[in-house]
Amino acid sequence: MDLKISALEYVRRVQNGDISAEDFVLATFDRISSIDDTLHAYISISNKDDIVKQARDVDDRISSGKRVGMCCGMPISIKDNICVYNSKTTCASKMLKEFVAPYDATVVARLRAEDAIFIGKTNMDEFAMGITTEFSAFGPSKNPWNTDFVPGGSSGGSAVSVSAFECIASLGSDTGGSVRNPASFCSLVGYKPTYGLVSRFGLVSYANSIEQIGPLTRTVSDAAFMLDIISGHDVNDDTTINNNETGYLKDIDNTDIKGKKIGVISEMISKDADTTVVDATWRAVDKLESLGAICEQISLDMVKYSVAAYYTITSAEAGSNLARYDNLRYGYKFPIDGYEFNAYISQARRQFGPEVTRRMILGGFVPSAGHAGRYFLKALKVKSRLIREINDAFQKYDFLIAPTVPILPFKLGEKINDPISLFLTDLNTVTANLTGKPAISVPFEVSDGLPIGMQIMADTMQDRQLLQAAHALEKTVKLPEVPIL
Repeated sequence: MDLKISALEYVRRVQNGDISAEDFVLATFDRISSIDDTLHAYISISNKDDIVKQARDVDDRISSGKRVGMCCGMPISIKDNICVYNSKTTCASKMLKEFVAPYDATVVARLRAEDAIFIGKTNMDEFAMGITTEFSAFGPSKNPWNTDFVPGGSSGGSAVSVSAFECIASLGSDTGGSVRNPASFCSLVGYKPTYGLVSRFGLVSYANSIEQIGPLTRTVSDAAFMLDIISGHDVNDDTTINNNETGYLKDIDNTDIKGKKIGVISEMISKDADTTVVDATWRAVDKLESLGAICEQISLDMVKYSVAAYYTITSAEAGSNLARYDNLRYGYKFPIDGYEFNAYISQARRQFGPEVTRRMILGGFVPSAGHAGRYFLKALKVKSRLIREINDAFQKYDFLIAPTVPILPFKLGEKINDPISLFLTDLNTVTANLTGKPAISVPFEVSDGLPIGMQIMADTMQDRQLLQAAHALEKTVKLPEVPIL
């Protein structure tokens, strides 16, 4: 069974009867059994008998000519901060290690209605706070390209599961690059939609004002296919956009970008960027110019302040969101005897890992009386100015391009005790979140066995055009396959 096929190829073969959903799912379980002890993409795996039964039902409906959803029993993984009914949703935290979701997230419900099969919940940085998947309470995931290296994060397990053929596609969440970063490190497509295009209902909140759910896939077309299913207005999420945009896949081959103006963001290929990554970026620019695009280097002055603003704002929102985890409403088994109220909560919260603790403390400090003006309000001003600056840029340019991550993947443990260095790894991705713009990471090169991704950004609600441009770049690239473990 060929597990390397794209989502669209899977759908075509199942519909034509070339392969069965049941056989594909069984082969996927075998793949997980053989390699996931090494890679640790998953926190939990769905019940095999139930999953096989669902796949067999899809095959039966196809053979009898009955309606089958768009996914045709496709095995999909879900990041463990997105609720799947009657499945554990731990957020890779001991605080929620026993929590079972009582409902489906909207994105999960929409995929389920199209006969997607949820093979398991993937590993992540605890409560999505991290960029390496090393801050999981259940141990790190490992990069399939080289298991000594991080896979990126916080949706690292999702990226690993797709890259290592343990599923066909995955859903992650992207607050500051948490879909695009691991997509770049694992040589996948990672898509962060326009803010509000995809419902966040059922996503465990980290920073509500900027986070989005997005797909990790093997091709740009697969990302468009997933977006067609999961996007759209949701009565359960007032931040979703009520628009009539559909058919992201339908026009994906409209790849003529001749005459399109593309800005190359200077601050994202600065002196702190790896020269290997910078050189790859200029080769990507050359390829776009060969397709007829007009590329120019531009400066966005506020980008250099974006990481500081991002961590100030998100820490404040995270401090508020995580206040609910007092072990009374959500939590784990921990006896209350012998504690007064505040002492009990303090003791119970010791289950939080170091990165979550760091951001909660910061989140309590930056908006506090006497400090809000120096930190939180200043960060909001940076965000406002960055939005104005990037809106001005999109008056002149159709797209903006930069490397997804300014450095190559690094070794496990190399930066775990250096939070500032880790934070700066987000430099190129946080702008899209702070401004609400859509952004995509496209696999571009592999250098010494380590992947490099290119990030393309577009203006608000230009998701269809962004996917077309990404598809155009993707067609110019021929990459090696991930090493088979």
